[in-house]
Amino acid sequence: MPNANTKQHMEARLHKQPGSVSQSTSQRTWRYAVAGLSASLVGLGLARFSYTPLIPALIAAKWFSASDVVYLGAANLAGYLAGALAARAVASRIGAVRALRAMMLLATLSFFASATPISFIWFFGWRFMSGLTGGIIMVLAASVILPHTSPARRGIVGGVIFAGVGLGVAASGTLVPLLLQQGLQQSWYGLGALSAVLTLASWWNWPAEARTDATPSHQAKSHRTSPAVRALLIQYGLNAVALVPHMVFIVDFVARGLGQGIAAGSRYWVLYGLGAIVGPLITGHLGDKHGFGPALRAAFLIEAAAVLLPTVSTAPLSLIVSSVVVGGFTPGIVPLVLGRIHELVPRSTEQQRTTWSRATTSFALFQAAAAYGFSWIYAQTGGDYLVLFALGGGAVVLALAIEVGLSLSTRKA
Repeated sequence: MPNANTKQHMEARLHKQPGSVSQSTSQRTWRYAVAGLSASLVGLGLARFSYTPLIPALIAAKWFSASDVVYLGAANLAGYLAGALAARAVASRIGAVRALRAMMLLATLSFFASATPISFIWFFGWRFMSGLTGGIIMVLAASVILPHTSPARRGIVGGVIFAGVGLGVAASGTLVPLLLQQGLQQSWYGLGALSAVLTLASWWNWPAEARTDATPSHQAKSHRTSPAVRALLIQYGLNAVALVPHMVFIVDFVARGLGQGIAAGSRYWVLYGLGAIVGPLITGHLGDKHGFGPALRAAFLIEAAAVLLPTVSTAPLSLIVSSVVVGGFTPGIVPLVLGRIHELVPRSTEQQRTTWSRATTSFALFQAAAAYGFSWIYAQTGGDYLVLFALGGGAVVLALAIEVGLSLSTRKA
């Protein structure tokens, strides 16, 4: 028979095990989250937003004309849409984790390839591929990680994953100008080296495999036709429209529209980026604490006020608040929509992935349409920026109205 000391030792081990398991699970969760952050930083943050501050240098170095640069920027948006549409097919063919690793490698390669302007078609192709990687990463990163995350932490973990987008925005306003001091070609090499380091660092930190479940076809059909899910897809698209005025025009609005110069415009872009870093962490935490439905309604209300603020006042304080808050919601809306999908489709991991893929596609479609549409409106109005902010604010007000109306109708039912 075991003596008293042995029994005490066994009891201590039994009491210790749950905590150890919990700690190990928590460490794995945060390791996965950091891998997701690295992926969003490479494929979304750097691949998309680092191009904006490189545009003047591309024109000055006579790599491309001003009109060519616009089309090259559009190539990234087109690639993002293609990636969102292709993500599930790619994941089913080679596996989601392999797809994420491959997309990070491809994004890294696109930076090195862009360092040599062989031709317009060459550059256009690599800008398209960089957008493609972002679309696939946006769809797959969270869907791979969140099934391994406890429901109570999904908001904050989603926030960490998509904080990489904000880091990319901030890097575009701080790191890229520093790299440009070494030369345009060296800037592309520097971005490629950073992406390579992040790709290597995250390589072994993904989950071994994504959890899957079988969903009966009738259940999947029910979820697909849910009015709440359909409304959410439209709201997410309208939110994309609301972000375009700041994302595309804020620097030019301050620099030329208000006559404050490029340096002043760049400072507001850095503020936008700082907001984008902390935004998803805050919104994810609020979603975990108060529920994603109420948090989403509050987000739409605050975002609407921030987008519309320049139409009321262009004082420095107003522009600072507007830039930081809208910057925060650029990636900050993502964990809220993800969490809301998990609330609306609670029993099917596969259907959650399908819904998130459709949400990403909706966002990409609305954003591309708004980017082109707002550019046309800007030209037609003789450069009236305030009309663009008003339209963006109206889009998110409509998203809020849909959410409130659906919530009221659900309560009555």
